[in-house]
Amino acid sequence: MTVDFVRIESGIPGLDEMLEGGFPFPSTILLAGNPGTGKTTFSLQFLFEGARNGEQGLYFTTFSEPTQWMLRFTSRYEFVNKDYLGNEIKYLDLSSVIKKQPHKLRNFIEDKIAEIMPQRIVIDPITVVDTLLNINYREFLYDLSASLKNWQAVTILTGESKQNEEYPLDIAYTADGVIILSNIEYEDGRRKYLEVLKMRGSDHTTGKHAVDLSQKGFSVQAGLR
Repeated sequence: MTVDFVRIESGIPGLDEMLEGGFPFPSTILLAGNPGTGKTTFSLQFLFEGARNGEQGLYFTTFSEPTQWMLRFTSRYEFVNKDYLGNEIKYLDLSSVIKKQPHKLRNFIEDKIAEIMPQRIVIDPITVVDTLLNINYREFLYDLSASLKNWQAVTILTGESKQNEEYPLDIAYTADGVIILSNIEYEDGRRKYLEVLKMRGSDHTTGKHAVDLSQKGFSVQAGLR
């Protein structure tokens, strides 16, 4: 017997066709890549797509970065509607909790999710927690992933790889999906790519696919490799 998953649109042109219509709902997705590959742009585009569809979004940043600073660098994108910020999209800074009360981080995240009840969540980046938390990082990830799956939401966890790792292995073990963003250098310059490495419950497209990052935002050229 085949079970049809409820799916929500990613907001990334070209990606949903690779995922049988979108992200499984609910699920946790690891979005991995080196700096400059488009992780934050991808995540924000995902949240703004939800806002346009009447869905609540929640953006956790683990850096102490004010909303105005983030907007300064994202306002050029056509998908950004500032009216959604603070309303359909809530922005929360986790840095003070991580520094002052790291043992309460997971409870803080859960309390805010319970308060806002979002359908879309982003934690950007989750890997910085590894260097700042004075606790068992893998145990924290396992507990956080298990708790996130109890909420009716799709959660994107962004992360950067350690040296000699293609993606953060600790997070990949607990995530339902793994998407890798990369920059590959050629003689004529660098090109960006996206690869769906894992997506539970989906007969997803495999291989690296070219990415375009412009004023229109992040898009996947699914036919180009």
